[in-house]
Amino acid sequence: MTTTDEQLPSQGPGNQSDAQAAAELAHHLAAVQANIETVIQGKRDVVHLLMIALVSEVHVLIEDVPGVGKTTLAKALARSIDGRFGRVQFTPDLLPSDVTGMSVWNRATNTFDFRPGPVFAEILLADEINRASPKTQSALLEAMAEKQVTADGVTHRLGSSFMVIATQNPIEHEGTYPLPEAQLDRFLMRIAVGYPERESERLMLSTHAGSSDGVESLSAVTSSTALSQIALAISRVHVAEPLANYLLDIAVATRRHHSLSLGLSPRGLLDLQRASRAQAASHGRGFVIPDDVKAMAPFVLPHRLIVSPESTLRGTRPGDVVAEVLDGVPVPRPAAR
Repeated sequence: MTTTDEQLPSQGPGNQSDAQAAAELAHHLAAVQANIETVIQGKRDVVHLLMIALVSEVHVLIEDVPGVGKTTLAKALARSIDGRFGRVQFTPDLLPSDVTGMSVWNRATNTFDFRPGPVFAEILLADEINRASPKTQSALLEAMAEKQVTADGVTHRLGSSFMVIATQNPIEHEGTYPLPEAQLDRFLMRIAVGYPERESERLMLSTHAGSSDGVESLSAVTSSTALSQIALAISRVHVAEPLANYLLDIAVATRRHHSLSLGLSPRGLLDLQRASRAQAASHGRGFVIPDDVKAMAPFVLPHRLIVSPESTLRGTRPGDVVAEVLDGVPVPRPAAR
């Protein structure tokens, strides 16, 4: 690990109340995570990343094979925050109005009434999002970017805690429409659930012996209002100037990397800072350290980078470039007490 002469503050929060607030944030996030883990065994890291995205108020793309618990994970999250859960199975014949809603003629009032689609929820599961046409995919883009839906010239606002959990099957690509870079950039991170370990799967066999996945028995441990307050508090997590320079150095390194034809966008840089703040808060800190950035970068950066054709032929992957960048960019060292 390389270092630089830039120094981090020897301590983070400026007073005891800041430290207490950070500890309360961590306790609150841990309670939601523990609630989800009662039905999702052996996936602590995945649940943690989902919580980071939730309090960062950005979206997640899960790329994994069918049957590993993606739907259960999304439903458990919605139940835990007492939020509405919406689900859309994306297919080639899906229309934009099937996602956003449509206006229907009301004979009684002689007016068109808007019927909200499944996007009007706190947690929306966009299952196999790459199977729908680009036109339908773009209908979701406004909701993801602006948290609103425009239909027949009228704008309808979504909740502040609106979050899309989109899934892709990495095995079957026939009849799919790859997500364009502009839409991929709207996802805070891309993660994989993966198969559970043997003991976790054994526990799953005994716990879910019936047909139920256990989600319906979950009780809410927080609310969307509380989450909005948490998100506001996380936005105040301190990023020292050396840390800001460290983030900028990472972004510049991707843009100049010889293996990439597209580096990190400014939106991606902001998302990396947002995720790092949430990571710091989840550990009870009111300030970001380099380890927070290093922990989030492998999930926030790779899907935003495009490897050049020549490097692709050599077997280079975006994740390899991220690891190389993190290893090569100097890390600011802590100031002496």
